[in-house]
Amino acid sequence: MLDQLRNQVLEANLEIVRRGLVLYTFGNASGIDRESGLVAIKPSGVPYETMKPEDLVITDLQGKIVEGTLRPSSDLATHLVLYREFPGIGGVVHTHSEYATAWAQAGREIPPFGTTHADYFYGPVPVTDELTDQEIGGDYVLNTGTAILRRFSDLDPAAVPGVLVRGHAPFAWGKTPADAAHNAVLLEAVARMAYYTITINSACNGISQALLDQHYQRKHGAKATYGQEK
Repeated sequence: MLDQLRNQVLEANLEIVRRGLVLYTFGNASGIDRESGLVAIKPSGVPYETMKPEDLVITDLQGKIVEGTLRPSSDLATHLVLYREFPGIGGVVHTHSEYATAWAQAGREIPPFGTTHADYFYGPVPVTDELTDQEIGGDYVLNTGTAILRRFSDLDPAAVPGVLVRGHAPFAWGKTPADAAHNAVLLEAVARMAYYTITINSACNGISQALLDQHYQRKHGAKATYGQEK
């Protein structure tokens, strides 16, 4: 089971490289085996082009290293907060992708300007509050996860599978590591399109609630019509 998890997480890490979401060793992807409660995550600072499945670090949900000789990603504590509090997710991806990071740095949520956004995010992509000096000087990585949880106190992480950490960068998640990587790629795509949209028309108010509902539900609702029947 852990071999399978390692391979899935390695592939998620390589996917965000292929899609141009990371530079050098920026970013990380992880995955969890819910049955055992173990998490596989990218090792800190290891180049993607040399990374192998055995390089991935296995920890428990409290961050104790169970397998691996390398140090885990410095963002581990944020990933673990999300796994502990969002039980429906199986993968987390963090990048510093250009457009999504620009929105995070600006402290602005990404409005649903069109149906591409609505196909994957049921409403704006939210932005967290700014961390306090105490949070930054304390357990910063853990507190980053706590800031995400505060922002999602009234949001469904399944319907909005991503967030912008103010002044930092995006996190995305999904049912599997591959799904998390997929959502990270889509988050960057809608961030780029939103930037172009407000550049062309700064007064754009976005799509109606009816159109947002229509496009999100046809892919994710109980009577979804997108794709093939299973």
